[in-house]
Amino acid sequence: MNEVRQYGIRIEGVKYGVGFGSALAMVISYAKNHSILWAIVHGILSWFYVIYAALFGS
Repeated sequence: MNEVRQYGIRIEGVKYGVGFGSALAMVISYAKNHSILWAIVHGILSWFYVIYAALFGS
């Protein structure tokens, strides 16, 4: 019974992490490029773009 609860918490955490990563990537992208198209593309890339922007962004 306890294992089922922990599994549910992990799934919820991953779901919210992906959603937050996409939203963060889109906001960063739009702030830099002022383009909705690039914001959508970077939202699909999610955390990869967030990490890229943090490392190589100006």
